Amino acid sequence: MDKPMEMGATRIEQAAPVAPLQKPSPPPVPATRRSRQFWPLGAVLALAVALAIGAGWWFSGSSGTVNYTTAAVIRGDVTRAVTATGTVNPVLTIIVGSYVSGVIQGIHCDYNTEVTKGQVCAKIDPRPYQSVVDQNSANLTQAKAQLVKDQANFDYTQLNYDRNARLAQTNAISKDTLDIAKNALDQARAQVGVDEAAILQRQAQLDAAQVNLGYTDIVSPVDGTVVSRNVTVGQTVAASFQTPTLFLIATDLTKMQVDTNVSESDIGGIKEQNKANFTVDAFPKRIFRGTVTQVRQSPQTVQNVVTYDVVVSVDNLDLALKPGMTAANRIVIDERLDVLRVPSQALRYSPASAGGTAVRRTRTSTATAPQAAVWVLRDGKPVRVAVTAGLDDDSFTEIVQGDVKVGDRVIIAEQRTNSSSKAATPRLQL
Repeated sequence: MDKPMEMGATRIEQAAPVAPLQKPSPPPVPATRRSRQFWPLGAVLALAVALAIGAGWWFSGSSGTVNYTTAAVIRGDVTRAVTATGTVNPVLTIIVGSYVSGVIQGIHCDYNTEVTKGQVCAKIDPRPYQSVVDQNSANLTQAKAQLVKDQANFDYTQLNYDRNARLAQTNAISKDTLDIAKNALDQARAQVGVDEAAILQRQAQLDAAQVNLGYTDIVSPVDGTVVSRNVTVGQTVAASFQTPTLFLIATDLTKMQVDTNVSESDIGGIKEQNKANFTVDAFPKRIFRGTVTQVRQSPQTVQNVVTYDVVVSVDNLDLALKPGMTAANRIVIDERLDVLRVPSQALRYSPASAGGTAVRRTRTSTATAPQAAVWVLRDGKPVRVAVTAGLDDDSFTEIVQGDVKVGDRVIIAEQRTNSSSKAATPRLQL
C-alpha cells in the first residue's frame, strides 16, 4: 500500500523504457542508378604482371617435362692432332738437263719409263761437236809431229856442239864458233819443251771437245722412273745461261714423302717421329700412315701467313700414291690410349635446373675457374660429379680422376617441353 504523499512533495513515476528510434532504411536504389567505382591503373598493371609471371612459372616449371640427351662413359683413345694440307712427292727427284746446246735428234725415254744408271734418254745432234773433236785431234797430231821435228833438230845441235867442243880443245875453231853451237843447242832444247807443252794443250782441247761430244748423249744418272719429259724430237736446246730441264727421274717411287705446310700457331707441338696419317682424293676411304722425318726451319710467307714445311715419310709399296697428289694430313702431337673418356660436350653442359635449383655458370678467369664437372643421370635425376680432366681432342676428353665409371650416362644436352609442346633450347655451360 502506498504511503500518502506529503504536502509539497513531488511524485516522480518511473516510466517504462522506450526503445531508441531507428532510422528507417533508405529505399533501394535501382541498379541503373548505382554509382561506378574504378581501381587505380598501377594496381591493374601489377596484377597483370603477377598473373603472367605465375602462369609462366606454372607452364615452364611446374608442368614442364625435361628430356636429357646422354652419352655413355667409355674407354678409348684420346688423340690431339694438327691438320694441314700437303703434296705427295718422291723422296728424291733427279733433274736431268743438258750441258750443251743443240737440236734434239732422238728421244729414248718417255713418261713412266724405268731407266737404269747410264741409260741414254735423249740424243742431241753430235755433228757440230764431232767436228770440234776432229779439229782438236788434228791439232794434237800436228803438235806431236812438230815435236818430232824439233827433237831431231835438237839431236843435231847436240852433235854439232859436241864436235865443236872437241875441236875447241885443240884450238881448231874459234871460241865464237863454239858459242854459236852452244846457242843453237839451247834453242833446240827449248823448242822441244815448247812442243811438249803444245802437245799437252792440244790434248786438253781434244779432251774438252770429247766431253762436249759425250754430253750430246743425255743419260740417266740414277736408277729410277721418268716422271716428267719436257723435250721433243727436233726441239733446240739452249744451254747458254741456264741448264734446261729435259727429264725428271724419281729414284724410288716405293718411298714417298708429303711436304706439309703447317701454320706457325701449330708448329710448336710438332716434332720428329710424330705419327701422321693422311688421305688423298683418289682414295678417300683409305688412310695412309707415315712418320714426321723433318721439320724444316725455313719459313714460307704467303700473303702475311707464315707456314713451315713438315716432311712426312710414307711407304708406297703398291704405288698407289702418285707424285703431286694433294694430301689432307693429320699429325698426332699427343695421344692417350685406352683411357676413360667422355664427350667434350659433357664438360660444357649445365642443366637448367637440378633438384629444383637453377644452375647457371658464367665465364671466369683461369685463376678462379671452377673445377671441371659432368652431370650424370642417376635414378632419372642429374647429379653433378666433379672430375679431373686430362687430354682433350675437341671430341672426347680424358677423365683422370672422378666418381664416374664405364657405363655411366653423362648428360650432354637437355630439351624442355611445356603443355603447348614447345621445346626449349638445350642449355650449355659458358
